[in-house]
Amino acid sequence: MRILGIEGTAWAASAAVFDYDPDDPAPLDADPPVIETDAYQPRSGGIHPREAAEHMGEAIPTVIESALDAADGPIDAVAFSRGPGLGPCLRIVGTAARALAGSLDVPLIGVNHMVAHLEIGRYGAGFDAPVCLNASGANAHLLGYHGGRYRVLGETMDTGVGNAIDKFTRHVGWSHPGGPKVEASAEDGEYVDLPYVVKGMDFSFSGLMSAAKDAYDSDTPVEDVCFALQETIFAMLTEVAERALSLTGADELVLGGGVGQNERLREMLATMCADRGARFYAPDPRYLRDNAGMIAVLGAKMLAAGDTVAIEESAVDPNFRPDQVDVTWRADEGSVAVAPTETPERRGAEAVVTVADDRVTKRRIPKPYRHPELDARLRRERTVAEARLTSDARRVGVPTPVVRDVDVAEATLTFDPVGDRDLGAALTPNRARTVGEHLARLHRAGIVHGDPTVRNVRVGGRIYLIDFGLGYHSGHVEDHAMDCHVFGGSVRGTATDVDATLAAFEAGYADTGDDAVLGRLRKIEERGRYT
Repeated sequence: MRILGIEGTAWAASAAVFDYDPDDPAPLDADPPVIETDAYQPRSGGIHPREAAEHMGEAIPTVIESALDAADGPIDAVAFSRGPGLGPCLRIVGTAARALAGSLDVPLIGVNHMVAHLEIGRYGAGFDAPVCLNASGANAHLLGYHGGRYRVLGETMDTGVGNAIDKFTRHVGWSHPGGPKVEASAEDGEYVDLPYVVKGMDFSFSGLMSAAKDAYDSDTPVEDVCFALQETIFAMLTEVAERALSLTGADELVLGGGVGQNERLREMLATMCADRGARFYAPDPRYLRDNAGMIAVLGAKMLAAGDTVAIEESAVDPNFRPDQVDVTWRADEGSVAVAPTETPERRGAEAVVTVADDRVTKRRIPKPYRHPELDARLRRERTVAEARLTSDARRVGVPTPVVRDVDVAEATLTFDPVGDRDLGAALTPNRARTVGEHLARLHRAGIVHGDPTVRNVRVGGRIYLIDFGLGYHSGHVEDHAMDCHVFGGSVRGTATDVDATLAAFEAGYADTGDDAVLGRLRKIEERGRYT
C-alpha cells in the first residue's frame, strides 16, 4: 500500500509518500518515505498563527505535488495531521486532505501528530513496548502503551520544552528557532545554578526560564546561561524518562520531537539508558522535526488496521490529546508496564536499595548524565529531604519507615524494612483509598510527598509511604493537587481497573482532606499542557 501523508500542525508544510507492506514491513532505513517540506520562518519573534496559516495555504499544494511526482504508482490512502496544533494551520491541511482523498476516491486517515512522533521512532527501532519521550516546541511528555491507548506518564505543567527555550532566546534578541542557537552558544559556556523542578514524572519550566532571563539581565555571560539551560532542562527530561522506565519496568526508550535533535539531550538519554541496561533509540533528525513522513508511516499502520475516518467526521482538533487515541494497530500487544519483582537489591530511578540484616539501605547513586555540580546538589538535597520528611510524616500519623541512619556525604539512608511488596503489584481500590487518606493527612500538616507513585507505596500489614526525596513543606493547594495528579498518572499508566481505583483514592482523600485540592486536581487535568 502507498500512503500520502500531509503534515501542517504549526510551522512545517510537509507531504510524504510511504510504501508499506503490512505482511512484510521493511526497516525504515531500507525503504524510507519520500518527504517534501517547506518550513515557515517567522519574520521576528516566535510563530505567528496567521502568518503560519498563510504560509501553509501557499506551501501545502506545492509539497503535495512534489511528493506525488516522486511516488512510483497510485496512492491508496491519504493521511493528515488532525491535531494537536494551531487551528488555522490544521484546517488548511484538513481541507487539502479531504479534497485529495475525495478526488482520488481513497480512504482518509486522521493522525494524532504526537503519536506519530512516537510511532515512527518505534518503527525505526523495532521496539515492542517502549516508553517514549516527546520533546518538541509546544509539547513535552512521556507516553507508554497500556490498556489500548498511549498513557501520559508525565508531562510539562506549563509550557513545551522548545517554547520554553524560545522564550529565553527571544528575551536575548535571537530569532526563531532558538534551540540551535542555544546549543551552539552552550559550547563555550560554564555551569551556573538554575532551578530544577521535577514532580514525580511531571516537570515545570516557568521558574527556570525566569531565572535564566534574570541571570542574563544580571550580566551572566549568555554562553554560561545557555550551557546551564541545556544541562538543567535536559537533565530534568532524562530524569523523568528514567522514572518512567522504573515505574513501568520497561527497558526501551524512544525519543521524539524536534528538540530531540539536540546532541546534548541525545547524549544524556543514551548515557542514562546504558547505565541502567535499557535500549535507546533516537530517530534521524529528519524524522524528529515536524515532517509528513511520520504521518504517512502511522497512517499506513492505521489503514492496515482498518482505522479510517469518514470525510464528514474528519474535523481537526487543535487539542487532540495522545491519550484520546484508540490504538487500533496495536490491539493484540502487551502493556509497557511490567510486573515488579522483589529482590534483595533493587534499582530505582535514582537509588539502589539493598535489604539485608533487617535493614534497608538506600544509596542515591551518581548520575553520569548530569553535570557533576548539579548531580551533587540534587543527591545531597534529596537525601536530607527524605530523612526529614519521612520522620515528619510519621509524626502526623502516616505510616513510613523508621529512619535509622543518614550519611549526607554518601547520599545514603538506612531504614527499618516495611511491607513485602510495592502497591503496583497489589493495587486494589481499598488500598488506593488508604493512600488517599495518607496523602490528605500529609497535606493537612503542610507536607508534600513529591512522588507518590504506586512504586513508592509499600503493602504489608499496613500501607506505607516511602521515598520522600522529592518532597517539601507547602500549604499551597496547587502543590497538594500535584501529589494527587502524580498518583493518578502512575495508576493510569500501570493499572487495570483504573476508574474504580482512582474513584476510591479520591473518596479516601475527600474523607480526610480539603475538597479544594480535588477541585484544583480537576483544573490540572484540564490544562492539557502537552497538547
